[in-house]
Amino acid sequence: MLRIDNITKSFENELGEVKNVFNGLNLNIEQGDFISIIGSNGAGKSTLLDTITGNITPDSGKINIDGKDITDMPKHKRGSFISKVYQNPSVGTAPSMTVFENLSMADNKGKTFGFSLGLNKKRKEYYRSLLKELGLGIENQMDTEVKSLSGGQRQCLALIMATLNKPKVLLLDEHTAALDPKTSKIIMNKTREIVEKNGISTLMITHNLQDAINYGNRLIMLHNGEILLDVKGKEKSELTPEKLLKVFNREEIKIKDSELFSA
Repeated sequence: MLRIDNITKSFENELGEVKNVFNGLNLNIEQGDFISIIGSNGAGKSTLLDTITGNITPDSGKINIDGKDITDMPKHKRGSFISKVYQNPSVGTAPSMTVFENLSMADNKGKTFGFSLGLNKKRKEYYRSLLKELGLGIENQMDTEVKSLSGGQRQCLALIMATLNKPKVLLLDEHTAALDPKTSKIIMNKTREIVEKNGISTLMITHNLQDAINYGNRLIMLHNGEILLDVKGKEKSELTPEKLLKVFNREEIKIKDSELFSA
């Protein structure tokens, strides 16, 4: 469904030093795969997601979705079939617009008619029903500006907005890292429900090893732009955080536990 073929990418800093992030990365993602991505800081996790969205163009290699080469496709065109939820709850929503307006905007994504025509009140009850399932009271704040919501409520809204039109690919960039444990669990469970129900191919970056094990059908470990581990099914379900840390140790990667276990 999504295939990354032999991509390379390097960056040059202000001192003229070149850092190679990917040197021939290959990754095949099947329809409906829910992949947890873990790895040390600077492993290439965010660069991988940015390459898929089109925010970063690889130096060489190809990116294909359903057999179509999208390597040079502009970012705004990819937005019709790729959605992303960011770590910062303020990103991905319009703070000065209401909850209803934000959901209407997401619902009309890719359509050509004006936004005012997209405020379909008939959809309001549908949006309300989606929000009610979260149990955070957002369904009672449909006419509240998003900037007045809590961080957890905004992140829940961002997730609903990103999946409202059932994208082909969903990218999650540590989307629960800034949340309290209770809200994080609500978001994670809702993420799994949406992804599995709609068969959305999903890549989720996380520093929480237990979440990486508990959620999704597949787990990959990145380091220095290379995939050190790619497991799924029974092999994934039998993993523990300790086993994952041993993989790093075998590769003689010097990292601190705090880089992998975030609060």
